[in-house]
Amino acid sequence: MTAASERRPIVLGVDALDRGPLTASWAAAEAARRDLPLRLVHIVPPRVHDRHGYGEAYHADLRQRGRQLLDETAAVAREKHPDLEISSEVVDGSARRVLLRESAHAELVVLGSWSLSRAEEVLSAHAVAAPVIARAACPVAVVRDPEHVTQDPLYVVVGVDGSRSSAAAVDWAFDLASRRGAGLRALWVWQPPQFFHADEHAVLQQVRRTLYETTAGRTGRYPEVELTHEVLRGHPVEELAKASAHALALVVGRRGHGGFTGMQLGSVPRGLLHRAHCPVVTVPSEQ
Repeated sequence: MTAASERRPIVLGVDALDRGPLTASWAAAEAARRDLPLRLVHIVPPRVHDRHGYGEAYHADLRQRGRQLLDETAAVAREKHPDLEISSEVVDGSARRVLLRESAHAELVVLGSWSLSRAEEVLSAHAVAAPVIARAACPVAVVRDPEHVTQDPLYVVVGVDGSRSSAAAVDWAFDLASRRGAGLRALWVWQPPQFFHADEHAVLQQVRRTLYETTAGRTGRYPEVELTHEVLRGHPVEELAKASAHALALVVGRRGHGGFTGMQLGSVPRGLLHRAHCPVVTVPSEQ
């Protein structure tokens, strides 16, 4: 048995704007299923010094309120998992930088609904989810909507496009489905390029072959997971969002094919942050 101190924790970024139990309950359940510690982190801006002492007083108040928020979150996590190992810390700094630093030692980073609107997520200095997902050293789960546990049978959706990131997402999705006793829907969404003149039937045949090849070999390790393959025609964000409507989770790679060279977060996972109807897990290719 690995010592508790050597296990990589599930890290939950706790924010004052995300006061509901959804994110904390999801993170706690995932930590319990994986027999991992849960680490709660609340981030406050660094102390600002001024000659009247107002900055220090304000900073102390932020830390006190953060500690109270962490205690409330820990209580939510322990409600259904009383034996879960939980640690918590109020950290000074930039939310992006702190969470990226945490990701280097985490099994999974979990974020809630504190990420901003689509325009703000791109332009604001306070945006959190997209910058963290783009550079995190581990998978990142964004939990804005609940998992659909009443679906029969239960299933996880994984988006596949033949990239290294999507292959890593397939591995993660198989593991997640196995732990949940769920099936796995492997989806490839093909969007014909503008002025497409090639043989569509031949292209779709190649897509199906690559989809089967990307998922090949995992069923031997996870014989209990019922795997289905689907090729859909349309916009990847729209079709994957539709598929998420009854899923436990949607798993995608961080950076797929297409887009602009050098982009660290693909347009599909970025779009799904705002469109998916279940927790979204984004997996880097290194996993």
